[in-house]
Amino acid sequence: MDVAATIERGRYGAFAWRYERSVAQKLTLALLMATVTGLFAQIKIDLWFTPVPITGQTFAVLFSGVLLGRWWGGMSQALYAGIGAAGVPWFAGWSGGTAVLSGPDGGYIVGFILAALFVGYFTDTFINSRRLFPMLGLMIFANFVLIHGPGLIWLNTHPYELWLKSSQVLGLGPYQGRSLLSLLMIGTIPFIVGDLIKIGMAAALTKGLTPKQSYNGEVDKATRWWIP
Repeated sequence: MDVAATIERGRYGAFAWRYERSVAQKLTLALLMATVTGLFAQIKIDLWFTPVPITGQTFAVLFSGVLLGRWWGGMSQALYAGIGAAGVPWFAGWSGGTAVLSGPDGGYIVGFILAALFVGYFTDTFINSRRLFPMLGLMIFANFVLIHGPGLIWLNTHPYELWLKSSQVLGLGPYQGRSLLSLLMIGTIPFIVGDLIKIGMAAALTKGLTPKQSYNGEVDKATRWWIP
């Protein structure tokens, strides 16, 4: 019992410390998490039929919201996108520059900001969201709607040649335009299993590391914790 209480006090102390830091200190933490995202981006597997690679970024993006909360989790990903666009080579494959954001996976990077804001909001607002299954559901939504949504929308604007090649490689028949099936096969379906593994790891860490008590005045709304 004493061990459990000590662990909970440690969790509480860490998150209360984070919440009470100055703006400069929080900005430093956000920059640190942006760097972590850049390192996870180098876990990269290229697929022959899509210009969008498998990377480790999703884990870092979702966990940035948990560790830093809504605004500073979102800020960490905004810094990741902005500094990378300025030329720092910490996008996937040690790349950088505006060409990456304007390329096929630029929409996913924008989605990172939305996902971190979303997960951070729930982490900082609802205590019950820090448990395994609620957080699992939140992260699945953040990943497949808030990251993949902008990613697919942006990917849909890219050149005919990309779609033609992918359609042929995937055996989807003669190219008849930008079909939804082609879009999903290029931008989402190949990543489902890997994303679910990363989401599961991030949700499990959230359960283990976050306090199950208030550290910033948050109060759950009974079982309706998911309602803002």
